Amino acid sequence: MKIIAISSFKGGTAKTSTALHIGAALSKFHKKRVLLVDFDAQANLTTGLGFDPDENDSLAPVLQGQKEVKEVIKSTTIPRLDLIPADTWLERIEVTGSLAADRYSHEKLRDILQPLTYDFAIIDTPPSLCWLTESALIAAQNALVCATPEFYSVKGLERLGQFMNSINQRHPLNILGVVLSFWNGRGKSNQSFLESVEKTFPDKTLKNKVRRDIAVSEASIFGKPVFETAPDSRACEDYRAITKEILQRI
Repeated sequence: MKIIAISSFKGGTAKTSTALHIGAALSKFHKKRVLLVDFDAQANLTTGLGFDPDENDSLAPVLQGQKEVKEVIKSTTIPRLDLIPADTWLERIEVTGSLAADRYSHEKLRDILQPLTYDFAIIDTPPSLCWLTESALIAAQNALVCATPEFYSVKGLERLGQFMNSINQRHPLNILGVVLSFWNGRGKSNQSFLESVEKTFPDKTLKNKVRRDIAVSEASIFGKPVFETAPDSRACEDYRAITKEILQRI
């Protein structure tokens, strides 16, 4: 099973939408069995697929040894696409119960996911350099970075790059690429922004980019990916192209 952690060090980079749509594209168009793991206490991926985080267990009880991982996996409306929801308990899970005294707690997610038999697992991480993000990057063989063409996003990339490098010294981690969202092909600062991304992640910027499209926000209202609600939208076209590019890189 190939595990991909999707990360950013700033909110508003379409990280969750990227996780959802790459997972949905892999299952819908490439016939892969995919597990989406919502590892962000905000639970946007969970609600984006039509689940109520207050009514479903997250990985929290699994990490605490109270449940088996298969007990918290949910089937979605998309064939071959499953979800492990998130909830607010995740936010403080590392200082709760048995994890608080476990010096190797950040390796527990890797051990939980390894026996599963999906083709892909995609982990949506919080937009911060916290225990949850570290655990996800240690569990994954591959990482995908999300960014938007703005100054604060670039500064966040630098911090995230340093964080990933420190993890890579202990656990091999392949940076698949940097996904750029809310892209305007005629933006005046595009070139300087791309040069800044290149300094932090050389040769990692994906050729395909996600253009701004209201169809993505509208799809989340229905708890479905944009492939189901607006199959002719440019977001649909962009996420399909990005998924194909990621498969080529893997």
